[in-house]
Amino acid sequence: MFDKLLIANRGEIALRVMATARRLGIRTVAVYSEADHNALHVRAADEAVLIGPAAVADSYLRADAILAAARQTGAEAIHPGYGFLSENPDFVEAVERAGLVFVGPPAQAIRAMGLKDAAKRLMEAAGVPVVPGYHGLDQDPAHLEAEAARIGYPVLIKARAGGGGKGMRLVERPADFAAALEGARREGQASFGDPAVLIERYVTAPRHVEMQVFADGQGGVVHLFERDCSLQRRHQKVIEEAPAPGMTEEVREAMGRAAVEAARAIGYRGAGTVEFIADGSQGLRPDGFWFMEMNTRLQVEHPVSEAITGLDFVELQLRVAAGEPLPFAQGDLRIRGHAVEARLYAEDVAKGFLPATGRLEHLQFPPAQRFAPGPLRIDSGVEEGDEITPWYDPMIAKVIVHGADRPRALARLAEALDQIRIGGTVTNVGFLARLARQADFVAGQVDTGLIARNARALAQEPDLSPDAAYVAAMALAGLLDPPEEADPWSQLRGFRTWGSARLDMTLLQGAERLSVSAELDGTTLRLADGTTLAIRREGEAVLVERGGHRRRIEVALREGKATLFEPGRSVSFSLVDPLDRASSMAGGGDAIVAPMPGLVTRVMVRAGDPVSAGDPVLVLEAMKMENTLLAPRDGVIAELLVAEGGQVGDGDVLATLEEVADA
Repeated sequence: MFDKLLIANRGEIALRVMATARRLGIRTVAVYSEADHNALHVRAADEAVLIGPAAVADSYLRADAILAAARQTGAEAIHPGYGFLSENPDFVEAVERAGLVFVGPPAQAIRAMGLKDAAKRLMEAAGVPVVPGYHGLDQDPAHLEAEAARIGYPVLIKARAGGGGKGMRLVERPADFAAALEGARREGQASFGDPAVLIERYVTAPRHVEMQVFADGQGGVVHLFERDCSLQRRHQKVIEEAPAPGMTEEVREAMGRAAVEAARAIGYRGAGTVEFIADGSQGLRPDGFWFMEMNTRLQVEHPVSEAITGLDFVELQLRVAAGEPLPFAQGDLRIRGHAVEARLYAEDVAKGFLPATGRLEHLQFPPAQRFAPGPLRIDSGVEEGDEITPWYDPMIAKVIVHGADRPRALARLAEALDQIRIGGTVTNVGFLARLARQADFVAGQVDTGLIARNARALAQEPDLSPDAAYVAAMALAGLLDPPEEADPWSQLRGFRTWGSARLDMTLLQGAERLSVSAELDGTTLRLADGTTLAIRREGEAVLVERGGHRRRIEVALREGKATLFEPGRSVSFSLVDPLDRASSMAGGGDAIVAPMPGLVTRVMVRAGDPVSAGDPVLVLEAMKMENTLLAPRDGVIAELLVAEGGQVGDGDVLATLEEVADA
């Protein structure tokens, strides 16, 4: 076994690898960018080496800097995690030329599966079922459009070097093909440096079922059962579970056999995942699944498979990389219970799951195992006070539960999500909690369209308590501070020699202004309708009593914001800043505002151009995903405040509109 391991990654997966390495007595080396100089994975490692600026192309994708860090620290092996260089065969060869061990498959196996079109031709030759489509080399747009017509709509356009939903477009009618092709090519070039695509028939009730495989390079190849990853948004996974709902032993055997054959066909070694698309319209069938792609690395969702097998996949990776054979055969493996994983992101569900940024002013999880099996496991690469930046994937944590059966696992997941407290950035935690209770999902009736079909209900936050603004106003006014923390001058607020004291404030909650006005007697408010609201602090929470009904609200005050926590949700209030141009313009339809930090990759208009509501104005790229911003109303572009190649922040005004002049 190795004495020192360099982890060529960051965040949650770097910490996950470190946890196993520490247990095995292996010293660890972290690499980090300038943006990550104080990141949790840097602080957790035995040694850490700076490899470049924040941009991934200048740091985490720099093979030369990573190899120099390995030489500098005396590391013997490199674990790539997932993403970044994990599926780059040139990096694997460079590692081996440097006399180091790459903890992963050989370069030729990665190369064989790296391009989706070539991989599907290889799988067809190996007898693995493949989705009907066009996987050829001719990339002429007219030829691709003709192939789409031959396959029959709807079709999926996929970047051949793609993954994670990037460079993928669903096209339902011929009129939309050209624009979808252009977008898929741009995303493929931006994300993978390759604009080439393939086209496949779109399965109308698709399920995404994948098989975990392990090979030791000495002839031993097994599958470690399946995961269902059908719950997706924008072609990216949200919740994964193992085993798959409705899976039969007959289908599991057929799918497992196909996955093992796929691994054997390319001389695989280490951990990998063979992904299949299944037709879920009539249940899972032995003749109703097809090969999609193979991920030649550890998957984000590997903890659910660890939970049901009782194995540590990172340990297996390290042992195989050190030359050891697999310690079991297929017949030794058993499924134990049911496991589910939810991906907790900083993202705005109401804005179409756009990635979000911000400082994690509050971050609290229920008691759980960290990077280790248990009824509740939390894998996270951040802690309270850390910043979610636009440079990297906005994942906050993976919430993994394990139960004796699926109903108990889902109940445990919903309960855990309700108990998570996050403030400082918008997240999908409430969305995940509602999804965990969604009727079709609970019944096991899953397919990749489930979230889209139920998008409105899943994105709908519950109505805010009518008392919330009053609680926030009291907190912002310093009237709820514990006595030992209170500003002594705040105790004089509301003092009058005659008449009633008042609480009059204007708050900002999201983009909404709220006026708070009430008579004030200590911490009791009398509202305009005569209702009495008694608000007092009790420990970390606030007790609110209205008309004999008492409820408990958790509230935290930090950096000029009052954050209220409810199950699966947090709501922040602040005092209105009258000089905030973005907030003053965004609601009136007179401006186009950046919904997130990002890079302006295309500008379709010029100042003075007329636009209609819904016209595309510019394209903003964040996390390698393109987002087209549209005109909010008819008008004329009065000001264009950005140019292609410009970096913008969340809430920046990008363009302004004026009315069309009368003729």
